[in-house]
Amino acid sequence: MSTKNYITPNGMKRLKDEALRLIDLERPALVKVISWAASNGDRSENGDYIYGKRKLREIDKRIRLLTKKLDSAVAIDPEQREATEQVFFGATVSFRRSKAHEETVAIVGIDEADAKKRLISWISPLATSLLKTRIGDRVYLDTPNGREELEITAIQYKRIAID
Repeated sequence: MSTKNYITPNGMKRLKDEALRLIDLERPALVKVISWAASNGDRSENGDYIYGKRKLREIDKRIRLLTKKLDSAVAIDPEQREATEQVFFGATVSFRRSKAHEETVAIVGIDEADAKKRLISWISPLATSLLKTRIGDRVYLDTPNGREELEITAIQYKRIAID
């Protein structure tokens, strides 16, 4: 990843915790199982050995991915952000779609996005249409159902619960 990976402090902690769990707990335990399975003889028909090696490759791949993400991560704390009236990374934004009900989303990092919790990635179409707007601004979002007008009704910079 050559670009910056914007992320909230909670998201950064979650990625670090996963990497440490894999490195300190899961990988060493799996290596022990593979060593035990290898000591049992014929490896070509040894299910524990074959499965263990496959699982070890998956863990190593995930560790490499997490390391790359953490190396390019730039943590931005919405609570520490200087006062602004515009939407940027970490903002919790309320808007109205075509005079319908009001919706609220928080703009977070790629690895933190969760539609059910209304956490949207900063590179998503919705977030990119909201970025740099102010309260009262109207923007357009192209959706599969056509173009929708969004009116910004509130912008806050507050703690975003990721977990």
